[in-house]
Amino acid sequence: MIAGQLKGRKLKAPNGLNTRPTTDRVKESIFSMIHPYLMDSMVLDLFSGTGSLGIEALSRGAKKAYFVDHNKQSISIIKENISNLGLLDQSVILFSDAIKALKELALKNEKFDIIFLDPPYAKGLIIPCIQEIQNNLLLRPEGMIVVEHDPEDQLPEMIEKLHKRKDRRYGNTNISIYSEEA
Repeated sequence: MIAGQLKGRKLKAPNGLNTRPTTDRVKESIFSMIHPYLMDSMVLDLFSGTGSLGIEALSRGAKKAYFVDHNKQSISIIKENISNLGLLDQSVILFSDAIKALKELALKNEKFDIIFLDPPYAKGLIIPCIQEIQNNLLLRPEGMIVVEHDPEDQLPEMIEKLHKRKDRRYGNTNISIYSEEA
């Protein structure tokens, strides 16, 4: 972890899994941008991988984090990381496809302050996921979606009712943050 109550603790990462872990530099940049919104927030970490973004959010003061991934090995790693860090009471883990998980969360009337969206690059998943989030009213009115994506993916300024507030490039990674108009 980079900061917060778990600063300095290491996460287990899978061997040989096709994950693209968020680098510490990118993670630090993300969390410096969203820091004012973290305290007591409800967080959704889609395409969780190791769970590093959701776990970092918990370390920095988020109230609860939901972790979603459709890879069994990733789910196993997320469970192990959460257990090792003593975050079981603050975590919900869903083994599911992202769109299916979003529909399930909507049925449970869940609402999120921060949604991390870090899908595999070049798979066309970003806009459908954001549309599903909007259609199911999963984002609180003052909430935000933090999208990690390939710089080659030029995301639109508006998706549904969400406006791109920030767009930063860090090497081979772009971070775009969407929220409703102020």
